[in-house]
This record gives sequence, C-alpha cells and structure tokens, in this order.
Amino acid sequence: MPRFAANLSLLFTEVPFLDRFERAARAGFEAVECQLPYAHPAAEIRARLDAHGLRMVLHNLPAGDWDAGERGIACLPGREAEFRAGVERAIEVAQALGVPQLNALAGRAPAGAERAALHATLAANLRFAARRLRAAGLRLLIEPINGFDMPGFFLDRPSQAFSLLDELGEDNLYVQYDCYHAHRTEGRLAATLAAELPRIAHVQVADHPGRHEPGSGEIGYAALFAELDRLGYAGWVGAEYLPADGTEAGLGWLDGVRPGG
Repeated sequence: MPRFAANLSLLFTEVPFLDRFERAARAGFEAVECQLPYAHPAAEIRARLDAHGLRMVLHNLPAGDWDAGERGIACLPGREAEFRAGVERAIEVAQALGVPQLNALAGRAPAGAERAALHATLAANLRFAARRLRAAGLRLLIEPINGFDMPGFFLDRPSQAFSLLDELGEDNLYVQYDCYHAHRTEGRLAATLAAELPRIAHVQVADHPGRHEPGSGEIGYAALFAELDRLGYAGWVGAEYLPADGTEAGLGWLDGVRPGG
C-alpha cells in the first residue's frame, strides 16, 4: 500500500506545531508534510525530525498574508518580486530540512482582475520557480484547489493544471494531486491517476463531505490506494484532512493500508 505522510498543519493540532512531530511518529508515520513551516526556525524543525526519525516530504512556497486570507501570490500581477524572494526563502528552508519538493499556491483571483493577466503572471512565475528549483535540486509542484472550499482560487481544476504543464513545457514542474479537491471538481480520480501519473509528484487525501478521514465519506479510497499500487506510484500520500473527532481517535483508517497496519 502507499506510504503515508502526516500533514502537520491539519493533524495533531491538539498540541503546538513542534510537538506534532512526536505525535506523528508515535502514530506510526515515517514522514510528515506541512503547509507553511516559516513561523519556526528551520533548525528547530530539523531537530524534531531527527529526534523522531521522520522525514519532511513537502511544504509550500510562502503564500502571502495567510491570516488576511491570501492563499498564494503566484498569479498576482505586481507581486513578482515578493514571489521570487519567497522562492529563495523556500529553497533555503527545504535544503535545511531535506525536503525534495515545494508546492506553489496560485492564489485567489482579485475581484475584477483580467484572467489573461493572471494567467500570464502565473506562467512567468512558475517558469522562474521551476528553473530555480531545478538548479537547487528540488521539484516544483502546483496544486488545483476547488472553488467551493476556496472561492476565487485561480487554479481550481486538475485539467487546468495539466494544461499549464503542457503550455510551459518545464521538465521540473509537476502536479500535486489532492484527491479531495479533484473529487469536488472533476472526479474521475482513478482514471486521472492512470493517465497522468508521470506528471503527478505528490498525492493528498481527505474524504467528502467534510474533508475528514479517508473512508468517512463517498470516495472509494480502498480501491484508489490499490490503484496507486497497481500503477507503481512511488511517492508519498499526504494525509491532509480535518479530523472529525481528534487526530488519534480517527487514525483507524490506516489499519490495513500501511505495512504493519
């Protein structure tokens, strides 16, 4: 079965961020991911990873003013210098933590903005980031996020993300395929994984409705995990969901889907 990484931005939030690494290891995870690691010194995060035998497999580029509702700046004209500075900061943190890939959040489209201008800005920023990360030995990912949960998010469908890869032609640019977001927009999860797996560098899971534990809703995760095995997916699967009733209480879904489960 796939290898699972605990997303420490959404899981184990019963304790402060730096204490979540111990909780993840105790629950049997060998890897973790997070959305934004920048509030803590990289040396402190690395110490927690090493102390608990974990690896960090993914985090995002800086995403603007998160507390004010920004969810990335890659598509925003006029923020190019900030985006490029964020790329450099993310590379520094990723190298300190041993992270192999970074996700660039496109951001929300401002009201009244011309879509062509947003697209051009996103394309130029991704081209820059893909080449800069290649030089640093890292992969760049983009993630479609559904517009129901995140209204106005510019990159909202998997087909749009794959079309962007076609357009840019950068060999260091991949898709982060979040099954929850994909299910809410285009569906066809197994078919998309089969058709596009070489261009998918990371998979994330949550169920619908509620974005809770896999197996709690309408997505057939047992079959989907089996399909990932059949396809030979060698990456990590990020458990990026909202626990319905406490993280530890909801980890039963892992029984039987990981070694020793």
